[in-house]
Amino acid sequence: MRMGLAIDASCDIPQGFLEEHGVTVMPITVRVDSETFLDDRGAVEVRRFIDRKLGDRSHSAETEPCSVEEVQKLFLEKLVLEQDCVFCLTVTATRSPINDHVNKASFAVLKHYRAARERAGLSGQFLMRVIDTRNLFAGTAPAIVEAARLVKAGETPPAIRERATFIANHSYGYMLPRDLYYLRARAKKKGDRSVGLFSAVLGSALDIKPLLRCFRGETGPAGKVRGFEHGAQTLFGYAVQRVRAGLLVPAMCVSYGGDLAELDNLPGYADLRTVCAEHGVALMEAPMSITGMVNVGEGAITLGFAAEEHEAEF
Repeated sequence: MRMGLAIDASCDIPQGFLEEHGVTVMPITVRVDSETFLDDRGAVEVRRFIDRKLGDRSHSAETEPCSVEEVQKLFLEKLVLEQDCVFCLTVTATRSPINDHVNKASFAVLKHYRAARERAGLSGQFLMRVIDTRNLFAGTAPAIVEAARLVKAGETPPAIRERATFIANHSYGYMLPRDLYYLRARAKKKGDRSVGLFSAVLGSALDIKPLLRCFRGETGPAGKVRGFEHGAQTLFGYAVQRVRAGLLVPAMCVSYGGDLAELDNLPGYADLRTVCAEHGVALMEAPMSITGMVNVGEGAITLGFAAEEHEAEF
């Protein structure tokens, strides 16, 4: 059985990994004023977005994930002809409509795939399975990495779905934003009251940054730090602890809303790189998606891993 993976563009995972495993990316259209960007995780478009230095204008951006019809077209014209089973992994359904779109599209795909395959001279059943990673940005990576490993190992579709769902339920995503004013403006644009004006003003005045966590679809503050660099050191130090404690998937994914080379200049990152190497854990570095950058601001860090349930202390 030919099996493959599809993700939405806001899942932060390295381009090299996507190419190695033949992962299909469902794009997101991003409009900032009169400019349009196709967020498909391609390096050229991400670089173009960063180089435009859109700054505060980005918080008013409009994002349009693949519609139900576009997902249907992608599958019926391409994926049902290339694969016999596709696992679609999306960002958490609590923060994006893409999971709902893919689920709705799956009904039409499973209804019409036989005709599409017959026209191409193909026979046999086609399976489409939708998995909610229950996380955001780099936090989606553990379930994707595990699903890719199991597909490569030739595991059965039920086993892959069960394990990927288990990892999704044990995935932790953390974010350290740079600009609270930006985060509040974007939240206001989307009708999200999670970052209040008072908190943004006070935090910016005192250079206090929140460490935000996403776990099982729920997002909220996990702690506060003084200054971005101290926040990075705190977050990477926590990641070092989790690597040493043992991960459910041997991968630690870090995404950054800018040039990835800047990660090496952040305090604590060299230690994380060393400890990952010592414990056989892949340190996966990915540029934050354009969608991610317009939602949380450029220069933000996100970090994702899968581990047994625990409470972080910052």
